[in-house]
Amino acid sequence: MASNVNPTVRRRRLGQELRKLREARNMTAEEVAERLLVSQSKISRLENGRRSISQRDVRDLCGVYEVEDLRIVDSLMQMAKDSRQQGWWHTFGDIPYSIYIGLETDAASLRIYDPQVVPGLLQTPEYAHALVTGALPETAAADIEKRVRVRMARQDRVRDVNAEKPLRLWAVIDEATLRRRVGDEDVMRGQLEHLVKMSHLPHVTVQVIPFEVGAHPGLNGQYAVLEFPDTADSSVVYIEGVVSDLYLEKAAEVEQYSVMYEHLRAMALNPDVSRDFITRVAQELYGASGE
Repeated sequence: MASNVNPTVRRRRLGQELRKLREARNMTAEEVAERLLVSQSKISRLENGRRSISQRDVRDLCGVYEVEDLRIVDSLMQMAKDSRQQGWWHTFGDIPYSIYIGLETDAASLRIYDPQVVPGLLQTPEYAHALVTGALPETAAADIEKRVRVRMARQDRVRDVNAEKPLRLWAVIDEATLRRRVGDEDVMRGQLEHLVKMSHLPHVTVQVIPFEVGAHPGLNGQYAVLEFPDTADSSVVYIEGVVSDLYLEKAAEVEQYSVMYEHLRAMALNPDVSRDFITRVAQELYGASGE
């Protein structure tokens, strides 16, 4: 599904290289912006990979940073060209969280905590449709269908057990996720059974935090930690928002969320007990086997 060139990741890598060049010249983003007669926010967005970057931008920045090695300039120019290609998700049109999809597509592992709903990569189509419909009541039917199709396409890296490098997924969910009815009984029955089925995959781990645990570090809300196969790509913490999403990339911030995730894993039921717990909830609420 993913192309060899992931534009989102290319932008991140290019931004990191440009930041290194700026820092090597002991220049601030404000100083660079003044030299190029652009806003400081543009320089910042180019460096953090949140904005498309042109070859002209690269040329201008290399000029400011007095880069004399043409091999470096050519390499950065090629990265800029690659970063403007379209990822597989662009075939679906405008997607609000396209930056995240690009990161997820290239990630080697994903650790996610969700206190309210089943994580998108583990959802059934019926559950996803009911969830989007309920969460975004003013969304047009066509847009709902598009979101569901994109979500199902994202699951390819998890479902394909024969993939060379399937996504390593670790999901910690709250008991409320299992008991919150999204859609009708058939939808929820199917979703819980699917969750148990997916938890048997060797690269998928699901843990449940039961109500009896009480207060825990995840009460502040959902978040995900993405790690990448290339050591040049720093880990990212993703926090989904209503109007805009938050991406944390500073090492100290990523470490803080990673430590918090370790506490969540330690407080949650182990994977085998979690699977049995999900099965019992399915039987209790919907008379399902959970298998």
